[in-house]
Amino acid sequence: MNQPVEHSTAIQSHAAPSGAESVGATMGATSDASTAPGAVTAVARAAVEPPLAVEPPLDEGQRLSALASLGDPVRKRLFELVRDSGNALSRDDCAAELGLPKSTIRAHLDRLVDEHLLLVEFRKIGARTGPGSGRPTKLYATARREVSASVPPRHYDLAASLLAAGVQHSIDTGAGIEESLAQVAREEGLRMGQVAGDMHTLLAETGYSPEPDGDGGTIMANCPFHRLSQDHQGVVCALNGSLLGGALEGCGDDRHVLAPDQEISHCCARLVPKP
Repeated sequence: MNQPVEHSTAIQSHAAPSGAESVGATMGATSDASTAPGAVTAVARAAVEPPLAVEPPLDEGQRLSALASLGDPVRKRLFELVRDSGNALSRDDCAAELGLPKSTIRAHLDRLVDEHLLLVEFRKIGARTGPGSGRPTKLYATARREVSASVPPRHYDLAASLLAAGVQHSIDTGAGIEESLAQVAREEGLRMGQVAGDMHTLLAETGYSPEPDGDGGTIMANCPFHRLSQDHQGVVCALNGSLLGGALEGCGDDRHVLAPDQEISHCCARLVPKP
């Protein structure tokens, strides 16, 4: 899988367990929200309130936009405060902890919600319920554990997950590691294909950058596992082939088959019309 030298930008933000995204370079926390006044009340609420729902994964453009929004230092501190609290916080909690006006906090919280980094829930706080107990409070919680983006797109988190699952399958069943890796990759491809419903959509969303080859087929203009494939080509290309084979089946695509990319210019495989 030869590939032009990549220029990548990856920033990762770890959040309290409430969702998942991909892997990048760690963005360290700058505040300890466990001692925040708002965090204390949030801990008490967490004992009786269910966690907020998790939003679906972001596409590459959304991840880049979300990361750009964290370039603002105040917004970054605010996100880290909510993230590290592990519980939903109110605007007042955040304003008190950061020592900023509520109007400023509200604007930044709204931006983080728009960027899919925070979730909102309205909930009554305190023991009183029913008429006269007051209006529900608007609370904020992290929408996902991690956010990263790269140019061109990379999905090393997917490769790592498949490799770990393959090793675990081999340990649990006694099957050979090659067989185990092929099985778990095919099963994940099958699942991804069923979700996407269309092979070209799946390829685009997973970072393969599909392009017509001029003969009714499709080449992959990008390898999502490029760096890994440079040092472990046999393993990564076999894993990739099983993943794409499962995806093709999961999409219900009976018009194409996988074929080796003889030029090995971008990816080890391409789609060609079924004979």
